[in-house]
Amino acid sequence: MFTVEDLEAAAALVHRTVPPSPQLRWPLLDRATGARVVVKHENANPTGAFKVRGGVTLIDWLRRTHPDSPGIVTATRGNHGQSQARAAIAAGLRAVVYVPEGNSPDKNAAMEAWGAELRVHGADFDVAREAAMAAAETEGLFPVPPFHRELVRGVATYAWELLGAHPEIETLYVPIGCGSGICGCIAARDALGHGAEIVGVVSENAQTAKLSVEAGEMIATNSAATFADGMAVRMPVEAAFDIYREGAARILAVSDDAVAEAIRLYWSATHHAAEGAGAAPLAGLMQERAAMQGRDVAVILCGGNIDAPKMAQVLTGGTPAP
Repeated sequence: MFTVEDLEAAAALVHRTVPPSPQLRWPLLDRATGARVVVKHENANPTGAFKVRGGVTLIDWLRRTHPDSPGIVTATRGNHGQSQARAAIAAGLRAVVYVPEGNSPDKNAAMEAWGAELRVHGADFDVAREAAMAAAETEGLFPVPPFHRELVRGVATYAWELLGAHPEIETLYVPIGCGSGICGCIAARDALGHGAEIVGVVSENAQTAKLSVEAGEMIATNSAATFADGMAVRMPVEAAFDIYREGAARILAVSDDAVAEAIRLYWSATHHAAEGAGAAPLAGLMQERAAMQGRDVAVILCGGNIDAPKMAQVLTGGTPAP
């Protein structure tokens, strides 16, 4: 999908405004998992999530290929919207962002702070996405989909940083929403000629990616009711599906209780806050704990943008409702 030169160029662009994120070992995580664990701290990025990288590359590409575009429109549960607003506003463009009803108040506030024109529409992400794409036609804005080659090229820079520095990694756990993260990991792994197996993690309440890979064709679900909103997707993206069904070793489904437990483990072992999707890779590692004893593994803490009431509930032993 990308050459090493493609990713080096993307990293040079991204690193102008987004420093390489930490990749750290935490002895208490090693003790809890039985593995030698490297955490890729994408929660340390300017918007608190990995998506910020794709905003940089997508908006740079848009300015070069569509110089007359007045702005972008997209849909999100929060982190993608922050990324697009941050990059678009910095480039002097409008950023119209659709979110579903009941979206995270903290993420909504952050998007507006980055300059997004926020619009609330529909019961879930997939309905909001349809409305955003329709608005592109009527308002003359560039429609930014949840999955685009330039988004993936930017996002892949985190895996390029991680795998380039850690040739010993045997297994890498990454969550799947619309798929840019896992596809970026696969692209970086393949470009570097790295030997790591890549394991996707979904919510057991939003299994569209797992079901689709198992069926060999895209399978939509009727709902995606999980508090891990970054994975709350009902319908796979075909371009992403084509990549991860071939490039991922397997896809695991984890419960919301397991995700909550992983958030608690991150807090006790590292004192870093993880949002639901950010903790899912660690939940996946814990599910495979017996098989990973003594092995070199990595988990992507892809975001730390969890609302305070949910974090409080998790830290007192609960699991938030979807």
